Amino acid sequence: MAASPVVWVNGPIVVGAGPAGLSVAACLRERGVPSVVLDRADCVASLWQYRTYDRLCLHLPRHFCELPGMPFPDSYPEYPTKRQFVSYLEAYAAHFSVHPRFNTSVTSARYDDDAGLWRVHAENGGVVTEYIGRWLVVATGENAEHVLPEINGMKDFCGPVSHVSEYKSGAPYSGKHVLVIGCGNSGMEVCLDLCDHNALPAMVARDSVHVLPREILGVATFSVAVFLLRFLPLWLVDRILVLLSWLLLGNLEKLGIRRPSRGPLELKNTRGRTPVLDIGALARIRSGDIEVVPGIRRFFCDGAELVDGRRVTADAVIMATGYHSNVPQWLKGCDFFTQEGYPRVPFPDGWKGQSGLYSVGFTRRGLSGVSLDAVKVAQDIAMAWNNQTATT
Repeated sequence: MAASPVVWVNGPIVVGAGPAGLSVAACLRERGVPSVVLDRADCVASLWQYRTYDRLCLHLPRHFCELPGMPFPDSYPEYPTKRQFVSYLEAYAAHFSVHPRFNTSVTSARYDDDAGLWRVHAENGGVVTEYIGRWLVVATGENAEHVLPEINGMKDFCGPVSHVSEYKSGAPYSGKHVLVIGCGNSGMEVCLDLCDHNALPAMVARDSVHVLPREILGVATFSVAVFLLRFLPLWLVDRILVLLSWLLLGNLEKLGIRRPSRGPLELKNTRGRTPVLDIGALARIRSGDIEVVPGIRRFFCDGAELVDGRRVTADAVIMATGYHSNVPQWLKGCDFFTQEGYPRVPFPDGWKGQSGLYSVGFTRRGLSGVSLDAVKVAQDIAMAWNNQTATT
C-alpha cells in the first residue's frame, strides 16, 4: 500500500475558506507570511453560496461587515444582498491572492509534541494527505453543521421535512400550509418569503426571543447600540434597546412572541443568541398572514399537535433550528475548544491557544468579530514567523 502524501506547510495551516479563513489568510499575506487554506467545499464561503435562501441580505450595515483591508464597493446598498456579499468575498480572495485547496475535507488535526508540529489529515477524492506545519488556524466558524432536533412523531409526518439550509425560495410552497420551526432571523425571514409566494406559514415560537427594529429613527439599531456602549454599561444599553423596541414595535406577547428576561446584547455575547431584526415579518403576523404557535407536542401525518392541545395542518415542515460548530469532530488531543466547539476562553481572548493553535470566527459577534480575530492572529503569527526567519 502506498504511503499517504505528506505536505510541509511553510506557514500556518488554515482550516476553512469562509470569511474567517479568507480574512486571516489575507492578513497573513499582507505581513509576508504564506499559508495553506483547506476547505471541504468547492468554493469560498460555501455556507453563503449553497446553504442560504435567495432573499437573504446582511442584517447589519455594510461597514460593520467588511473584512480587513478591503471595503465594500461604493455601489453596494447599506444592506448588501447574498449575491453581492458572495461577489465581495470572491473579489477579496482574488485581491489578496488567497487560493484555497477546495474539496479537501479535514478529518483530523493533532499536535505532535515530539516534533513540535501540527499534523492535519485531509481527504480529497479518496486520497488522504497529511499537512504538517508549526501553526494551525481553526476558521470553520460557528455554523459548520445544521441542527435537526428530534421531535416526537416526526417519522409519522407524511410531507417533506427540510432544514432552512436547503430552502431557497417560497415558490415551491405556493398555496401550501408550511410549519416553520424556529423564530430567529431565519425563521422570521422564511415566513415572510413564504407569504410573498402565497404560502400559508405557521411559525413555532417555542423559546423566547428578542425582536428589535432594524433601524431606529433611520439609524441602524446596531449602530445605536455601538454608540451607546461607548458611554454606558451593557446592561443599561440592553434596557434602552428593549424600551425602544417596545415603543416602536409594541407588546409582542400579544402576538405570541415572548421576550427573554436577559437583554439582547447579553444573550448575544454569552450564548450566541442573535436578536431578530425585523424587516417586515411582524406586520405579516399582525395581519394574520403568519400564524405564531407554541411548541410542538408531536407530529401526525398531516400536521402537528401543539403543547396547548391545538392541532395545526401542515403540508411541509422547515426546520429553522440553527447551526453548530464541528470542531470537536476533527480537532483531537486538545482542550482549547469546548464540547460545543467554542473556545473555552471567552471573547476577546479566545483567539489564541497553545502550541501554535489559533481560532478565527468564534466570537459570537458576526463578521466584525471575524475581522478582529483575523488581525490579532495574523499579527501574532507574523511576529513568530519573523523571529524564526531571522534566526535561520
